[in-house]
Amino acid sequence: MKIIISAAALALGAAAPALAQTATAPAPVQPAASQPKISNKVRPALVALQTAVNANDVANIPALVAAANAAASTADDRYVIGQLQLKAALAANDLTAVAAAANAVAASRFLDTARTIELHKSVAGTFLKAKQFGPAVAQLERASALAPADQSLQLLIADVRLAEGRKGDAAAVYQRVLKASQARGQKAEESLYRRAVQAAYDAKLPSAPDLARQWVAAYPSADSWRNSIAIYRNSSNADIESTVDLMRLMRANNALTRGNELGLYVNALIGQSNFIEAQSALEQVARLPDVDASGIQNLRATVAGKPKVTAAELTSAAKSAQSGMALLRIGDRFYGLGDYAKAAETFRAAAAKGADANLVKLRTGIALAMAGDKAGATAELKAVKGARAGVAQLWLLHLQNRG
Repeated sequence: MKIIISAAALALGAAAPALAQTATAPAPVQPAASQPKISNKVRPALVALQTAVNANDVANIPALVAAANAAASTADDRYVIGQLQLKAALAANDLTAVAAAANAVAASRFLDTARTIELHKSVAGTFLKAKQFGPAVAQLERASALAPADQSLQLLIADVRLAEGRKGDAAAVYQRVLKASQARGQKAEESLYRRAVQAAYDAKLPSAPDLARQWVAAYPSADSWRNSIAIYRNSSNADIESTVDLMRLMRANNALTRGNELGLYVNALIGQSNFIEAQSALEQVARLPDVDASGIQNLRATVAGKPKVTAAELTSAAKSAQSGMALLRIGDRFYGLGDYAKAAETFRAAAAKGADANLVKLRTGIALAMAGDKAGATAELKAVKGARAGVAQLWLLHLQNRG
């Protein structure tokens, strides 16, 4: 199953491309409140440097910068030197020199914090336009160091890492921002969850399923449920029984609308001869908006003419069932009929005849959840251990979201 995350969260998110697209050459920065006051000691060296910069005397500029720095004694002196370096670097279209000059301007401490941050962001945008991601991140990290609580700067760093293809690094930054928001008791925007989940999933990180659950917990919707379930299933190599229970969860949250997922669910049910659940699922899903109509039509043809079992037939079969697995399958058919209380009762009877204990607890919890017995469902689902515990945790999250 391929994860499908809204286009709003794909690739770079929104911030990094915007920074690159709107970037202009980082023109020499003018101080907001006062003009620099140059010391007498540095003035001759600055005049010489300015003359060389205006004349585009590239060969002599490095030596003149060194001479000016040697004579500089104040923040104002160093700021003006950095400005002249920046002007020369821009004229030469030398991005490395632009970054060095911007760093020199920032190091002078003549500008206030806000203007220094904007300078670093401007230079980062210039590097992004040239697709030089490493230097762009270096500039953004300098900006972030000046305002460590500014999440927007951290998100820019993550977005650039994502653009660079370093998805694991991007995911790590997104997760730090999420944790910082949670520590402050703030609810992060859904776009951040989407970006964190996408980056972690694409990087094949073990944190992806947990991040997806956090997304569902914060923003339950058909979209978040569909992707969370898809990520868990892909990460856990779910067997056919767990796949059915995951598709049931997707169905319970009106998220089962894609043809590939419907096909997975219906074909798994057909493989267990559970035609009644396949039929009822297709009837329910057909009424949902944005459903894959052609997919439903094809699947309906697959189950057309299959027998529709009745509750009376199932009750009779349960009385003569010889094994736990036989009772488990009868319970599945009660579930397909929507008789969730009877399904739970039959699942419990299956345990007494040797059916897998964790599968029985899981199915019983799911049936009770669908019957509206939140307390009973919670107790059963919390008791599930082993490989099926992850599916149980997702169903517990479903119960929590229902209030």
